[in-house]
Formats: sequence, C-alpha cells, structure tokens
Amino acid sequence: MLKHVKQIILICIGILIFVAYIKYNNGIPCFFYELTGYYCPGCGITRALLSLLHLDFYQAFRFNILVITLLPFFIIYSIYKYIFKGKKRIPNLVWSILLIFTLCFAVLRNIPAFDFLAPTII
Repeated sequence: MLKHVKQIILICIGILIFVAYIKYNNGIPCFFYELTGYYCPGCGITRALLSLLHLDFYQAFRFNILVITLLPFFIIYSIYKYIFKGKKRIPNLVWSILLIFTLCFAVLRNIPAFDFLAPTII
C-alpha cells in the first residue's frame, strides 16, 4: 500500500510541475547548470517532454535527444515488468552501458564541436 502512495505522490508532483511550466512558462532550473555553467545529461528533459505533449518531435529531440531516444525503451520495459509482476530485471551490464552512454553524452554536449547536443530552441 505504501508503494502505491509514493507513486501517486510522484505523479501528482509531476503533474504540478507540468501545469506550473505551462501556466508560468518557467520550468525547474538545473542546479548543476546553475552552479557550473555546464549542461548535465538531464538538461532540457522537462521542455522535451512538453514538446512531446505538443507532438513537436523535432523540438523534443533538440532539447534532449538522449531522453527522447531512451524513452520508448523504458516504457516497453515498464510494461514488460508490469506484465511479469516485477520478476524480470534489466541486467547490470545494460545498466553499465546506459551509464557510460549517459556520461559520454554529458561530456559531449558541453564541447563546442558538439553544441548541437545542447538544449536548443528552434
């Protein structure tokens, strides 16, 4: 029962964030970017998801291509895990590869030659 309460609270917080962003056009600031001036792998996620809600796929990719690319895989995995009641897990090797890929993405999006990976409004 407690597990469901946590999920409901997280969903409500997510909905409030999206409503606040839509109403006030101001998302959650990235603390890593504010402190260092560098983009983290998550910079642009809120704007990318909102672009998806507006069916603007190109702009969603411009905000955060990593999350938009991995989103279908995590949705499929969540459905798969729900069907098998949580008995199936992603192997540690896959998590390690995702972590390395995410760290490489974080480094590359801050190099001027790869500035197309930075969150950009078209």
